[in-house]
Amino acid sequence: MSDGSPAIEIERLRCAYDGAAVLEDVTLAIRQGAFVGIVGPSGAGKTTLLRALLGAMPRQVGSIRIFGEEVANGHVPRLGYVPQLETVDWNFPVTVREVVAMGLAVEGRLFSLPWLTRTHRQRVQTLLDRLGIGDLGHRHIRDLSGGQQQRVFLARALVREPRLLLLDEPTTGVDIKTRHDVLHLLAELNHEGTTVVLTTHDLNSVAAHLPQVVCLNRRVVAFGSPASVFTPSVLQATYGAEMVVLRQGDLTVIADKLGVFRDITDQHSHPEGADHRHAAIPIETR
Repeated sequence: MSDGSPAIEIERLRCAYDGAAVLEDVTLAIRQGAFVGIVGPSGAGKTTLLRALLGAMPRQVGSIRIFGEEVANGHVPRLGYVPQLETVDWNFPVTVREVVAMGLAVEGRLFSLPWLTRTHRQRVQTLLDRLGIGDLGHRHIRDLSGGQQQRVFLARALVREPRLLLLDEPTTGVDIKTRHDVLHLLAELNHEGTTVVLTTHDLNSVAAHLPQVVCLNRRVVAFGSPASVFTPSVLQATYGAEMVVLRQGDLTVIADKLGVFRDITDQHSHPEGADHRHAAIPIETR
C-alpha cells in the first residue's frame, strides 16, 4: 500500500519533435501505490509522456524523478512497460516464453531462453499461469488473439517484479471481456502495492475502474478522481468538444454531445423501430 511518498515527480517538462512542442510545462506528482489513467485526444502527448518516463524521449526543459531517482541519460529505476500492440513486429520469430524472458534483460543484455536459471523459468511460467495463458508458452506470438498478446506483454513487464507499471493503451483492440479482465488484473496488482499508470481513449472504463485520472492535452488540464475531473468544462478544455456527463450513484457515463443528440433525433424520427430500453452510450459497470 502507499506510504504517501511520490512514485513519479515531473516538474515543468517540455518535450518536442523537430522543434514542435508535444508536451509543454507539464508538472505532475503521482504517489506510490496509485492507479492512474491518462486520457486525452490523439496527439495530446500521452505516449510521449510515457516515453519520457522511460528515459526514451529527449526533453528540452524540466525534470523527472521516479521513486526519488532522476531519470537521465536513458537510465531509469526499474519499472515495467507494456507498449501499444500496434507497435510490435509480429513477424519476429519468437515464442510466448521468449517474449516474457526478454523482460529479464539486464543492461541491454538479453537472457537466452536455454540459459535461464530454474528460478527465472519458474517465474515466467508462474506469470503465464496467473494471466491465464500458461499453456501457450510454446506458441508464436503472431498466432495469438489480441487479448492473449496483451497478456504476454503484460507478463514481460511483470517478470522483473517492478514497483511501477506503465501501459500504453492496454485495452485497445480487445473485446469487452478481455478489457475487463485486464483492468481487474491491474487492480489486483495495484492492491498488492504496484503503482499503475496507463494511457487510454476509453473514458467510461476509466470512470468505472480507476481511482485517479489525468486529463492531458500537451499540458495537464486536470488531475484527480473521475468524479471531480470528468466535468463538461474539463472535458471541453481537454478535447475541444462538448461532452455529456451522466451520473447515477457511483456510475459515471460520458459521451460526446453531438452523438447523444443524434441518437435522440434517430429515436424520434423512427419511433416504431427505436428501442428505448437501451441507451446508445457505452456503459461500464463497477
